[in-house]
Amino acid sequence: MCAVFGFLDYKEKVSNAVLKKLIHYLSVAAEVRGTDATGIAYVRDGSMVTYKKPKPSHKVKLFFPRGTRSVIGHTRFTTQGSEKRNCNNHPFDGHCGTEAFALAHNGVLYNDKELRRKQHLPPTPIETDSYIAVQLLEQGQQLDTENIKRMAGLVEGSFVFTILRNDNTLFLVKGNNPLTLYHFPALGLYVYASTKSILDNALQKVHIAEKACEVEIAEGEILEITPN
Repeated sequence: MCAVFGFLDYKEKVSNAVLKKLIHYLSVAAEVRGTDATGIAYVRDGSMVTYKKPKPSHKVKLFFPRGTRSVIGHTRFTTQGSEKRNCNNHPFDGHCGTEAFALAHNGVLYNDKELRRKQHLPPTPIETDSYIAVQLLEQGQQLDTENIKRMAGLVEGSFVFTILRNDNTLFLVKGNNPLTLYHFPALGLYVYASTKSILDNALQKVHIAEKACEVEIAEGEILEITPN
């Protein structure tokens, strides 16, 4: 049991200070689903930046610079691959052709070793089952919904995937694990977390004045949110 959380700010109306508070309180609220490691990823000047530590989120200072449009985050409950080796923690970096991306997964994948053999994927020091999703996506030349659909169709187990591309496009992939997404249309802000209680807990502390609309995401759907 892990948690994913994050935001996409497409109108750039929300201050950096508020967005940092939002990520802080989301990560702390997400500790209910995992305290072994905490990490975030964001885009800076067209490049992916990933920051993660084998610590609970209340002991990690999560920083991102002014102008950051989107952040994906993860709190980990270890099931495979020791969190002490930071490479095993989320989010993970990947590349499709010239595109870079970061991926965070909530759930457990059962056929990662079988897929690595069948798909002739290279060995990796990363022991986490989730990393097979990155390797499958890297077989494609583009990170798009078709590539993501192929990956999600190959893996077996429980999952929600959150994927951030280096143009600040956010993909939410809803398997059979929980995911709640809120939209603040006047602010141009999407915020998500694994559960409604995590989202509500964090938003109560940030005090965003506008009322949120919940966006329904059904099992089997891939949602693509662009930065504009």
